Amino acid sequence: MSYLTVKFVHLVLAALSISGFAVRGYWMMTRSDYLSNRIVRIAPHVIDTIFLISGIWLAVTLSINTFSQPWLLAKLVGLVAYIVLGTIALKKGPTMKIRVVAFAGALLAFAYIVGAALLKSPASWLVALGT
Repeated sequence: MSYLTVKFVHLVLAALSISGFAVRGYWMMTRSDYLSNRIVRIAPHVIDTIFLISGIWLAVTLSINTFSQPWLLAKLVGLVAYIVLGTIALKKGPTMKIRVVAFAGALLAFAYIVGAALLKSPASWLVALGT
């Protein structure tokens, strides 16, 4: 499979991942029964697993060492934050307030990851602001 194909798949999966998370976050805040639907519980794991595999494939194809590229390491740290905050938002948060704050934090973590990827900098969007 070509680099461009895998990169395209990776970008599409990124869009699907964040879109699905946003919808599930909305359903969480509105206490929708849709969250208990089997496909809603399974699909994010499938999408995110393929998303992660495509990212690893890209790094391997480009011979990028995660620890020698600060922006890629920053993406991984951002990913851990996104996963932890997302889990609190959608499953583990004991109160709605904590879940909403965690949801907002997860969205910010995802935005940070995108900025680090696009700008190839751990400073993420701050680079674009000139700081």
